Parts: sequence; C-alpha cells; structure tokens
Amino acid sequence: MPQELWNTLMQRAGLTLDERHEALLNSFLDLLLEANQRMNLTRITDRQQAEILHVADAMTLLTHLPSRAHRLADVGSGGGIPGIVLAIVRPDAQIVLIESTQKKAHFLRAAVAELKLGNVGIEPVRAEDVARSADRESFDIAVARAVAVLPELVEWLLPLVKVRGHALAMKGPKGEEELEQARHLIKRLGGDRPSIVSGDLPDRPGHIIIKIPKTARTHPRYPRPGGQAGNDRI
Repeated sequence: MPQELWNTLMQRAGLTLDERHEALLNSFLDLLLEANQRMNLTRITDRQQAEILHVADAMTLLTHLPSRAHRLADVGSGGGIPGIVLAIVRPDAQIVLIESTQKKAHFLRAAVAELKLGNVGIEPVRAEDVARSADRESFDIAVARAVAVLPELVEWLLPLVKVRGHALAMKGPKGEEELEQARHLIKRLGGDRPSIVSGDLPDRPGHIIIKIPKTARTHPRYPRPGGQAGNDRI
C-alpha cells in the first residue's frame, strides 16, 4: 500500500508518519486532483499513482534536508509538489512555494489555507525575481522537480541558497547528461561538486536527485534575465 511506502520513506529520515500527517496528505491529494479537473496541475489523475508519484516522490527528498528547522524554496511549485508534501511532514521547516503562473499560485494559496499550513508562503513570481529580492541567498535548501533542464535550473536555484546550503534537483534518466552540461555553470554560481543519489521508487526506476552544495556567494549578475539562464556562452 502507498501508505506503507510513505512510512518507510519517513523512517529513513528519522521521522514518523502519524495520523495527522496522513490525513493532511490525503486531503492535499483530494484538493489537487479535484482542481486538476479545472486546470492543468498534473498529468497524473489516478489516485493511487498520485500517492506514489507525488507524495512518495516528494518524500525521497527527506533524507537530504537538515534535521533542524530550516528555510526551503520550491521553485516552479506547480501543484505544490514537493513543497506542500514537505511542509506537511516537516512542520518545523519554513517553505516558500515559488510559482509564476497565476492560476497555479491561486490554487496553492487555496490549498495552503484549506490545509491550515502556517509554515508555507507563496511567491507568485519568477525565481529570478525572488533571487533579486531580500530573499536572495536566504534559503538553506532550494528544490525543483520537472521545471527545466539543469543548466537553466541551477541558475534559478543557486542564487536563492545561502552558503553552506544546497540545491536539490529531482530528475529523470537524462539528469546525468544534463549535469555534464551544467558543471561549469554550477562552479561559476558558487556551487561545489554535485552528487547524484537514487530517488527511485518501487517499479519506478530512473529517478535521481542531484545534490549541489553551495560553498561561495553567487555573483550579483546571476540569475540573468529572460531567456539567458543556462547559456554558458554569455
């Protein structure tokens, strides 16, 4: 059962899945799948698939989060994956959902209010805008799932992350190839040597998590404006 998988993933991170977590996760899926009938939030419409490919997938990040309270940015949050899942099971974390598509940001606001998640904020703007605000280099963790190719993504993630924090990119089978294309830019943005860890779920091979430590400040010229992110020739 998916709930058994949830519990296993929680235990790997030293956490316990309690009744409140389970109720909130199920309520969130209800909201997501219902809203998806009116707008394009997810291609996954089967409930059991969503329990695995949304909730369990988000939980694969748990072992890579600090055990202490921390700030986390979910870039291109879409329907709230992984940010809302992480906010539910790590109520000590302060989560900011960054989503520039206004109808998706509206859903996120409604879902956070319905679930009464006091540890979640929504930024209905682009990641570049957040990186040029007071929130620049203020997050311990910045995560993204299915947002962009890695050379573009690192230019959106790393300027948000403070030194000694890290970025987490959830990727599929092409992730390692994308990483080779992004290595030089990662170094330029203040990142250190990335590591690749498995994010596989049962019967769902090919998922990886690319973990990028931040060891130096990002130069103020990054992120670059519209269409330039990820271009190593500029």
